[in-house]
Formats: sequence, structure tokens, C-alpha cells
Amino acid sequence: MDLRLNGRAYLVTGASSGVGLATARLLLDEGCAVAACARDGDRLTAALGPDTDRLLTGAADVRDPEAVRSLTERAAGRFGRLDGVVNNAGRSLMAPWNGTSRDQWRAELELKLFSVLNTVEAALPWLGASDGPSVVNVNAILARQPEPALAATSAARAALLNLTRTLATDLGPRGIRVNSVSLGLIDTGQWRRRHREDGGKHDYTAWSAALAADRGIPMGRLGTAEEVAFPVVTLLSPRSAYVTGATLDVGGGVSRYA
Repeated sequence: MDLRLNGRAYLVTGASSGVGLATARLLLDEGCAVAACARDGDRLTAALGPDTDRLLTGAADVRDPEAVRSLTERAAGRFGRLDGVVNNAGRSLMAPWNGTSRDQWRAELELKLFSVLNTVEAALPWLGASDGPSVVNVNAILARQPEPALAATSAARAALLNLTRTLATDLGPRGIRVNSVSLGLIDTGQWRRRHREDGGKHDYTAWSAALAADRGIPMGRLGTAEEVAFPVVTLLSPRSAYVTGATLDVGGGVSRYA
């Protein structure tokens, strides 16, 4: 099916690995131009390759509004347009609420919330000129289903869920759609690292299956970055023109919230 993305241009943050990388690759496969950023520019280039007429890579910390604005202006200048943003940059902080410092609480909000404000504000002039503008915030099921061991991350994710709905309401009259994709356990580098930290007594497939069982995932496994990239790109598509303010769970069926 033609997603009507060919020739459009998108900004993807946190694109050097995992969901961001899979999303950038899928957009390129769909004929889009992609501006991809990550804090580690060398890692980003190694993952996506050198710049082309449809690919612009840049090292940028999404917590820095000037860095994001500069990259956005470069992207719009290179491609002549910007039709959407995928806010993907993020990580998890494993700590209970009373084991999290004030600086760590602030850092989680900077990364999960202010980074999105930075990219949306920077992209807004070009999104307003697009005939099919869309923002997708990559969030987590933690936003509705907090975990005590991830207190600050859960709270910041909940704030992002709320912000997504606010942006959808505020920008909807301008034709700019804002949605989110909430992730469960996805097979990315962090789980591979935790497997090694556990001593690697079992092979990764068995270890991750046991993890999925422990977390109550009906499908019995972790998801893949590619399985997340497709719904992200689908929400960017003009074929989803009447979808805004929505949250799509991609978690293998795990959801204990009402």
C-alpha cells in the first residue's frame, strides 16, 4: 500500500540505534528525505551512512533548543520542506522515587518533555506550511502503567502523554496532527546489556522469553524496533489524516491499566 510519503521530509531524533534508527531507515525506504540526529554523530553516521540528497545527519542534544533549531533549519534548507517530526530520543532511569536525586528528576523531564517542546517549536514554521504535517512522540506504556523501580521515568512519560494531547488539541485547527506510540519491552541495546550484566548464563532468546513471561506479555517475547517503526511511519502518513491526539500501544498485549 502506498503510504503517500514519497517526497516528504521528516526529522527523527535519537536515530543512531533502536526505534529511531529503524524509523529513519523505513522513511528512507518509503522515498522520504530524513534529517536524523543523535548525541553521538559518529555512531549516527556509522548506522545510517554518509549524507545524501535525501539524508542529513547531525550531532545534536535535543535538550538544547539552539542545537535543535540549528538542525531543523539545516534540514528545511536542504530539503525545502519539513512535513513531520518523530520525537524518539530517550532512555530509562532505573531508580525508585526515594532513590532519585532532584537533579535526576529534572534530567528526566528535560529529556522526555522539554526535548519534545524544543523540536516542535523549532519545526512549527515548516509544519504549518506542509499539506500533511504530523508529529509522533515515541512514549512508553509506563505513561499509564508506572513502575516503582522507574519512578522518574514513569512520571516524565506521563507528562509527555499529557503534553501530546495538549499539542494535538492546540495544533489541530492548523492541520498539524500529534500522536504517540507507547512502547512495551522492545529488543534494543539496553536489554542486550542487561543480559550481559546478568552473566549471560542463558542464551538471549531464553533470557528474553523469561523476561517477557515475568512482565506478563501475552505474546511471550520482546518486540523489535522494526515492529515499532511501522506504526510510527503509519501515523506520519497522510492516510492517517483524521488521527490526532491518539496513543497506540505497541507492547505485545501487555496493559494492566484501565
